[in-house]
Order: sequence, then structure tokens, then C-alpha cells
Amino acid sequence: MRPRCFSSVFIVPAPSSRHITEEAVNTLGFARRKAARDPISMVTCYDFWSAQVLNGTDVDCLLVGDSLAMVMHGFDSTVQATVEIMALHAAAVRRGAPDKYIVGDMPFLSMRKGRGFAMDSVQALMQTGVNAIKVEGEAGQTELTAHIVESGVPVMGHLGLTPQSVQAFGGHKVQGRNEGQAGRILDSARKLEAAGCFALVLECVPQKLARRITEELSIPTIGIGAGPDTDGQVLVLQDMLGMNPDFKPRFLRHYADGHGLIHDAVDHFAEETRSGAFPAAAESYG
Repeated sequence: MRPRCFSSVFIVPAPSSRHITEEAVNTLGFARRKAARDPISMVTCYDFWSAQVLNGTDVDCLLVGDSLAMVMHGFDSTVQATVEIMALHAAAVRRGAPDKYIVGDMPFLSMRKGRGFAMDSVQALMQTGVNAIKVEGEAGQTELTAHIVESGVPVMGHLGLTPQSVQAFGGHKVQGRNEGQAGRILDSARKLEAAGCFALVLECVPQKLARRITEELSIPTIGIGAGPDTDGQVLVLQDMLGMNPDFKPRFLRHYADGHGLIHDAVDHFAEETRSGAFPAAAESYG
């Protein structure tokens, strides 16, 4: 049986009494998992009810991603996520998953408005009960990332296709295909490790580049569209459950037909309501 370094060792109490020890800040179990070659599983989660379900699963950690702007609120990108929206969802996830290690995304431009705004944003997220924050990109914010780490806040990095920069990329495109791009991503990965990041998400990069970064860094890498050689994998819960059958990028595997299951269940309810089969006597009060 593989070790459970997250939910069994770093159980987080309710936010009102929660305290991250120095050991937890420095190790978090991630480094041990990389050393043991024990892959890390992470699922993106946005609300209380799904967090309740995930709290009882074997998944190692949860990510409250700014992709909630798209998945939960219907926007066409992640840039509409604000600190207030992220904090609202993060608090709900913590209430639903008291035993899981939770990472919260720093939203669009929150790292680019000066140290004061950034630290206020970090404080708002951490006070929801998350264990760590995730920061997209490296250029122009390495010093600030290091300052956040030095302030006692664990930071997960994120390189490759960083959705907050999708307009600059010209769309959702694989990053690091040519030598120049690959070199810049590798250099940024080294800088984020030096700044104190405890782990690094690699999104939509070639498998060869992800393998090289994983081999060179001492911190674990968690891939999404980065091939099988990273130290872990992350998927959005709604995506892996097949809630949007039309969304099927190359990296995504559907583990259920969630859309069909819910659709058929609701149709069954509507049919039984019309026929009078629901509610039955057993479902009525005397």
C-alpha cells in the first residue's frame, strides 16, 4: 500500500484552529513522494458538495483553481476570477474537505499590482483554510514569490500554458515546442525552485520538456497535458467526470459519463412526476 503523505499526515483542523507547522511548510510530503517515485494525484475542485465527495477519496490534494471562472461561472477565460471569488470558493472547499491538502490559485494580476496587494491577496486566500497558494508564471515576480515563501506561505508554481496569459499566447496552445520556448520554461522552472516553490504544475508542454524539468528539479512536478513522466497529474473534476462531452482535449481522459448520468436521472424524475409515480406513499408524510 502506497504511503498517504497528505491526508493522513497533514490533517488540517477547522480554519479557526488551523496552524501550519514549520515541518509542514518545508516538506508537505511532496518531496518525499518525489524521492519515493510515488506519483501525486490532484483534482481541481470548486465547491462544498464536490469537496465532500473528494474528502473520502484516495486523491492526494485538491486545487481550487481560477478555472472556476469558466467551469462554475460561464466566462470564456480565467481572467474574470477575483480574489473575492477565489476566497469564497476556497472556503467552501475547505468546509467540504477538512482532511485534504488544499491549494488555492492566485487570480489574474494579483501578483502584478505591487507587494502590498499581493500579500493582501495571499492573506485572504490563506485565511479561508487552504494550505498553499499557486502562482502562474515566473518572469517579473520571482522576488515576490520568494517573499511569499519567506513569509511562511507554501507556494506551488505553474509554467507552460498559463491560462491567465492566454491572450498573450494567442489561445490555448501547447508551449515549449521550439528550442527558445523550451529553454525559457526550463530557466523559469529553475528560478521558481530557487525561490522556494515546493512543487510545480506543468501545463500543456511537450513530454520531452516535462521529463527534463522533472529530472533536473528536486521539487515534484504535476502535469496536465505534460505526458507521463511528471511526478504527478492534475485534472479538473468536471472534466474527468465527462460533464461536458464536447470538451475533449488530447490530454483529458473521461473517467465517467457524468453528463449522461445526470441527464438521464433528471429525465427519469420528470417522467415519474408526470406519471404520478413520484412521490409514492413511502415518500409522503402521514
